[in-house]
Amino acid sequence: MIGCYDFCGHYEWTFEWLRAQGGHDLVRAYWDEAIHQDSQLHASKLIEAKGIEGMKEYWGPTLADEGAVYERTVTDDVFRIDMHECPSKGFLLRNGLNQYTDYCDHCMGWIGPLMQKAGFVIDHEHNHCGQCWWEMRRAADTTPPSQPGKLAGKDDVRLRPDWKSPHTDHYARATDPDDKTTV
Repeated sequence: MIGCYDFCGHYEWTFEWLRAQGGHDLVRAYWDEAIHQDSQLHASKLIEAKGIEGMKEYWGPTLADEGAVYERTVTDDVFRIDMHECPSKGFLLRNGLNQYTDYCDHCMGWIGPLMQKAGFVIDHEHNHCGQCWWEMRRAADTTPPSQPGKLAGKDDVRLRPDWKSPHTDHYARATDPDDKTTV
């Protein structure tokens, strides 16, 4: 049996293998079917049933168990995660593993369809360095994403001096991994 962190390397290799076999559409199908609709079905059911309360129940223990360095900000209308050190991307970076062009994209690949089905939209940005932020709101809520520091205060990952990278991907009101603009 492989360890938790070794899994990340195999996971990333699998994404690249799938891309080589059938392109990005096959990778997206894998993210949706194997992660969203299978391994994380419990997350889907919890968030669909309880909304923001379900997000708190899911991400609190999950991110703690993974050893993530993160902060969350929760209101009645928004669930926000500021990931300062992603354990899986951190493992890949520390070990020089870079098979798939955008490992971080797999989160949107399964969380996007989950949130869409549950009636939420996501504003999200990741910088390919193990840092990202997410704001999830009900689909009817047209509130734009918060400005840096306004919602999460000093915990906002966008306030880090090392936040921006030349390859930061921003998903504006996205539920689909192809609906992104690079900033």
